[in-house]
Amino acid sequence: MSEAVTHTENDTDPLPLTGERTVPGIAEENYWFRRHEIAYTELLARCAGKVVLEAGSGEGYGANMIAGVAQRVIGLDYDESAVAHVRAKYPRVQMLHGNLAELPLEDASVDVVVNFQVIEHLWDQPQFIRECLRVLRPGGTLLISTPNRITFSPGRDTPLNPFHTRELDAAEMTELLVDAGFDVELMAGVFHGPEIVALDRKWGGSIIDAQIERAIAGVPWPEDLAADVAAVRTEDFALLADSEREIDESLDLVAIAVKPS
Repeated sequence: MSEAVTHTENDTDPLPLTGERTVPGIAEENYWFRRHEIAYTELLARCAGKVVLEAGSGEGYGANMIAGVAQRVIGLDYDESAVAHVRAKYPRVQMLHGNLAELPLEDASVDVVVNFQVIEHLWDQPQFIRECLRVLRPGGTLLISTPNRITFSPGRDTPLNPFHTRELDAAEMTELLVDAGFDVELMAGVFHGPEIVALDRKWGGSIIDAQIERAIAGVPWPEDLAADVAAVRTEDFALLADSEREIDESLDLVAIAVKPS
């Protein structure tokens, strides 16, 4: 098992916003936070009454959401500061420090593995997916999300985000899961709902680009852009199956994969 990670009285303070993970409670980060949160809210029922591992739990807000419905939640992260933060702020989560390529759990020990917006950061993605299969009980479920490479880093061979090692499209995600031994129950995508589509039109075609351009330029945001971003809600995003809308047009991919019984 992982070694203990000590923390201080300040570990409940917000984690710094580095671009590697999203953090709740920051107005300028709210669009990205809500876009990540939709996967938790839409798939939370899959964790009800289950023993759940969140592999790559980051700030811990998602693991804490899951703890409200699950039998038990184990969080795992490689970042020691994040581990200390979760232990201090979210006591319902059993937090471990460890490497996602070698999950510090026994074989067939959990019902659900959650991995949202993490796999794009990993160097050995197939090894991680095999580890998920190993720790899941027969019939257990992997819930996974990641940015859609086609729309997140369009026309590029390397990711735009410097913290990403490899981004995936839906076909590549499916191949990764199937090759590891999973059955893919659902491939879905995150899309802008009507409210954010209206904001896209307002901000020259893309509220995402409006934020990124100003961040890169290092200039202050106009007050109305800051207000629009701060007002985005989780329900302003839609999670739609690939049978409902073209998956390659999605912002993020969300898959449900099952370990055969």
